[in-house]
Amino acid sequence: MKELRLAGISDPTAGNAYLETFRQDFNQRFAVAPRSAHDAHRPLLAKDDLDLILSHQETRTLTKNLTLQYDQQFYQIQTDRPSYALNKAIVTMCQSASGEVRILYQGKPLAYTLFQKQERQAVEVNSKTIDSELSNQQKAHKPAPNHPWKQSYQPPRTEVSKGPL
Repeated sequence: MKELRLAGISDPTAGNAYLETFRQDFNQRFAVAPRSAHDAHRPLLAKDDLDLILSHQETRTLTKNLTLQYDQQFYQIQTDRPSYALNKAIVTMCQSASGEVRILYQGKPLAYTLFQKQERQAVEVNSKTIDSELSNQQKAHKPAPNHPWKQSYQPPRTEVSKGPL
């Protein structure tokens, strides 16, 4: 940013044009020749799955009915095994950058179905903001016009007889 300001550049097109000049100058000042020209990268093996390696992974524990929750959705494992075999098993949830979800148990994928989408729960309000939340009239509940609270109070009528006692 400082280089762009010193060069008097303030728009993206001029910045893109200046990029090549900046890169050459930067490399000339800071580039270091490697000690060895040997390429130390190893080739990718057939068993390496980059989609799995580069995915977001979290562990979950299966319930008795072989369900788990991830990203506000319930997943149910489909298996031919008896359900007790996977009861409380620890599985790995893998979500790729494209949003694809895989469930792995001991490194092997498990078949699953989307069990049910979790309903949105009520928002928790802390004690510091409760007054502002309650004073917001758009969120406040208004009783119906015929609600008993809206009716005026009528004390019970007692009849007084005017006859001899």
